[in-house]
Amino acid sequence: MSSPSTSLRRTLTYAGARSVLDAAVAHAERIGVPVNVCVADASGDVLTAARMDGAALMSYPIAVDKAYTVAAFQGLPTHAWFDLIKDEPALREGIVHRDRLVVFAGGVPVRVDGEVVGAVGVSGGSAEQDREVAEAGATAGS
Repeated sequence: MSSPSTSLRRTLTYAGARSVLDAAVAHAERIGVPVNVCVADASGDVLTAARMDGAALMSYPIAVDKAYTVAAFQGLPTHAWFDLIKDEPALREGIVHRDRLVVFAGGVPVRVDGEVVGAVGVSGGSAEQDREVAEAGATAGS
């Protein structure tokens, strides 16, 4: 039961996060791209993550931050950021200095019945490969 001073929010469970992670990793294997995958709940907290064999170690925190960015901005995919800020120099130059904000592809929301319940971040391939793998994972969580 909610009241004016509280709210109920659906969020991804660990089991749901594992489904997302497994689908993302399976897709990455199919396309032959070793990546890091992070799945976060609706608040941006990591539920599960994996670094595939051969994935760059430095890409791991980027995957975490991609998932966090999506959750922190209520489902805005990371690939949408650049177009939003490219024509506003002050915003473009300033916001990218915020810790954990990622403004390139690879972070997408996990939605259930249209509601953001979590996020998946992928890093290690090209921006488009990361996005493709993240979307494959997010679809499994829907």
